[in-house]
Amino acid sequence: MALASSALTALVPLSILAGAVFAHYDAAEQIIRRYNLTGASATAVSSLFAPPQGTNASVGVFGAVFLTISVLSFARATQRLFEQTWELKPLSMRNTRNGLWWILTLAGYGFANLLLSAFSGWDVLGLAALVCQVPVTAAFLVWSGWILSARRIAWPDLLPFGVTGAALTVAYSMAVKLYMPHLFNTSVGRYGVVGAVFALISALFAAMLVLVVSAAWGREVRDELGRIRHGDRPSDHEVRRQWDGVVEQTKSRWRTVREHVSPHPFKDSDH
Repeated sequence: MALASSALTALVPLSILAGAVFAHYDAAEQIIRRYNLTGASATAVSSLFAPPQGTNASVGVFGAVFLTISVLSFARATQRLFEQTWELKPLSMRNTRNGLWWILTLAGYGFANLLLSAFSGWDVLGLAALVCQVPVTAAFLVWSGWILSARRIAWPDLLPFGVTGAALTVAYSMAVKLYMPHLFNTSVGRYGVVGAVFALISALFAAMLVLVVSAAWGREVRDELGRIRHGDRPSDHEVRRQWDGVVEQTKSRWRTVREHVSPHPFKDSDH
């Protein structure tokens, strides 16, 4: 949720600024086209990204400073993800320069996705675009882990994370394209323009969840491959002990859930 909130506060102002600087770029139109929004949902998204009537979407000194802070805040939140996952010493603001490089790369990755989304669909071109998205996303994720960790994580160690993240991102893109129209229509119908913000934060939360799961899974795969490479293999007794621990923990959580859901508390029998 922290990553999703940082992404929202960074990407929405950047999208508005990009629309003001580049005449042919319209963030609202891109979202409407990508998710096939119509009616009130399309109007709400247009209102969200449009500057107030009678004003110019210019950025003053203070606006530029706060925009930079919000963007770097998102970069540092992503940086902390890699530092915590790979158990690295936090660098915080000392890694600001690499954070700026990552933001520039993120803009390039977004532009590449815009080009690929122009061929989105369920035809041959749409499937080809999804296939092309996998190596592009994998390369960006590996670069992200390498640059945001201040080059402390070797890129071969990030390959499992990149491959997993790319596969999950493509699956997420297909799922969100089907579900987002319903989510936008429901949220906008209940809350108006604010509902579009709720829908966007939900989509960003799912995207950040994919990133977190990919990082955790990639680290585990890298560690397991390292153990295999060095010939380290746990004994059958250790494997059985860990498996019994997982089973017992799962049963305990299942009993807790049943106690909260069931209207009548129950006691486990001996059978």
